[in-house]
Amino acid sequence: MRLFPLRLCLAIMAVVVAGQWPHEASAADQSAVVSRETGRLQQALDAAVQGSKPGTLGVAVLDLRTGATVGVHADQPFPMMSVFKAPVAAAVLARIEAGSLSLSQEVTASRDDLQEGSAVPSVGKEVKAGKTTFTIERLLKGAVSESDNTAVDILLRVMGGPQAVMAFLHAHGIDGMRVDVDEAGVSRIFNDLKAGQVLPQDESDQAFEQRRQRGYQAFLADPRNRSTPAGAVEFLRKLQGGELLSPTSTQYLLRLMAAQTKPNRLRVGVPQGVQFADKAGTSATEQGRTAAYNDIGIMSWPDGRIVIIAAFLSDSTASGKERDALFADLARSVAAAAQP
Repeated sequence: MRLFPLRLCLAIMAVVVAGQWPHEASAADQSAVVSRETGRLQQALDAAVQGSKPGTLGVAVLDLRTGATVGVHADQPFPMMSVFKAPVAAAVLARIEAGSLSLSQEVTASRDDLQEGSAVPSVGKEVKAGKTTFTIERLLKGAVSESDNTAVDILLRVMGGPQAVMAFLHAHGIDGMRVDVDEAGVSRIFNDLKAGQVLPQDESDQAFEQRRQRGYQAFLADPRNRSTPAGAVEFLRKLQGGELLSPTSTQYLLRLMAAQTKPNRLRVGVPQGVQFADKAGTSATEQGRTAAYNDIGIMSWPDGRIVIIAAFLSDSTASGKERDALFADLARSVAAAAQP
């Protein structure tokens, strides 16, 4: 199965050729090291996939130093949920670099902008309390570090809609990610509502459950706001490598991602002393089934080794604790397998 796009493989080869290996090492030695690491990583991924059933787990891993790449269901599109906030933020920062936006620019918000969903005190809660103006800088922090749905939807409105993010991704050769709708659009799918419809009043419990089940199935079938694990790794590789933004903007976004401590998934399994910049995403759970449970991130060791991982779990019947344990074990196993 093809795990990564050709241009990503070529870029990986370029990293190796450019001198990441000791000059005295032979091509055979290099190949043996990569082969051993690839085998260890693949075993870790295969074990995680087996442990994720009856859900579907898609994973892709790239070690930038050695070029080792592995994946399971790496080319299958998965719903992103809040993972999409990272490419949205990248597109906003590109606009700031171009001069059409600024971090200090103030944006007006209203209660019409409110969306449910935030793990910490956030822009949404501030809007609900009556605050009406926010800087782009505050909205970026809210969207990425706090995973606030209200903040990201305001940013998308400022950008002119999801199509602006799609244009940014396409311009940088990232074809495995789709940003087609905002959080309000995702909410409409889950609630089985068409554009302009509102939640029914005085709905019976049975009607509510039936509507939510229709929405759950519609969400699983909807192709929008999807990413392949390989596409997410490519986005992170290009972000970390400075191919998407200036060095200043790149570090700014990575700091926002590193500041995301909730939800805490892969991060639990990252070894002490290893930096981790990530973006998680979570869907609603309906009758014990969770449509999307994701985390993508960059592990950075003090010695310069960098390993990128993207994990997407879809339609899982596991409990929250079981899903958290699965992701923590996956990160722990990948980190161990990537050691020389």
